[in-house]
Amino acid sequence: MSGFEKTRVGVIGAGAWGTALAQSLAGDGSEVLLWAREPDLTARINAERRNDLYLPGAALADSVRATSDLAELAALPVLLAVVPAQFLGGVLSQLPALGFSGDLVLCAKGIEAGSGRLMAEVAAQAVPGSPIAVLSGPTFAHEVAAGLPTAVTLACSGGQAQWQRLSPVIARPALRPYYSDDVIGAEIGGAVKNVLAIACGVVEGLKLGQNARAALIARGYAEMLRFGLARGARAETLSGLCGLGDLVLTCSSTSSRNFSLGLALGQGLTAAEALSGKNSVAEGAATAPVLADIARRDGIEMPIAEAVCRLLEGKAPASDVVVQILARPLRAEQEPLS
Repeated sequence: MSGFEKTRVGVIGAGAWGTALAQSLAGDGSEVLLWAREPDLTARINAERRNDLYLPGAALADSVRATSDLAELAALPVLLAVVPAQFLGGVLSQLPALGFSGDLVLCAKGIEAGSGRLMAEVAAQAVPGSPIAVLSGPTFAHEVAAGLPTAVTLACSGGQAQWQRLSPVIARPALRPYYSDDVIGAEIGGAVKNVLAIACGVVEGLKLGQNARAALIARGYAEMLRFGLARGARAETLSGLCGLGDLVLTCSSTSSRNFSLGLALGQGLTAAEALSGKNSVAEGAATAPVLADIARRDGIEMPIAEAVCRLLEGKAPASDVVVQILARPLRAEQEPLS
């Protein structure tokens, strides 16, 4: 990769993360087309150079233009899909009829409810023939928008050839992608860490201390690794930016929507109360039940994910769920992974 290319890019989804990516990519003057479903939001973004609904305080570059016409994006060679995981298939399924055949970079983190499919599987069915990549890693949107240093995994289903096309388009001085061809690993890291971040928020809400949170991150990573290896991911992917790196970030700050949801649960709110009135989506709330269902079906032990499900369903107060986890039989820390 020699330098950065000014290639027109489309970003599907004008939430906090989509807006931040658009701003990062436009930082060198590249034209970025940002799609939002709501025409009034696109009008405000174009008029005010801001998206205070989802990313307050961030000033957008002049080369970012918002639109509600998906056909405008379909003509571009690279699209970043940043709509929430549960809506990804519905939006992407419109692209083939609009003539899109370029590279599709998935930036949503989750597992589709009902089908149990990862986002790359959803996209492959919705946009057959388009080369798929996954961008994932420790990324708070407000920091990316502010141009603070960020590193991510760019997992390319098309291998090195796709990496050579995409990396110059996505890389910026403060946004550094690292190559992988492990799409499954990149997706599982991003999906599972959202569920574990809810659990870490609960620990904070219950005021159980830093020791407990560190232990939960470590044991949660063991669950991520078990689940990932069972689904075909590589351990080295999950130990990198899109797995362990993202896990540490989102399990440690209220800037994480999932951590904030867990914090509210630990403080005694119900899931419905904690989620009401929020503009942004806590992906882990939708991912947790399908993740736990898959784990039970496949015989993968994931007690923390199960505990998060019980909390979200209101089956037990947070304090009781923690007691149940602590009362599990004693065992060796390290066990064979396969």
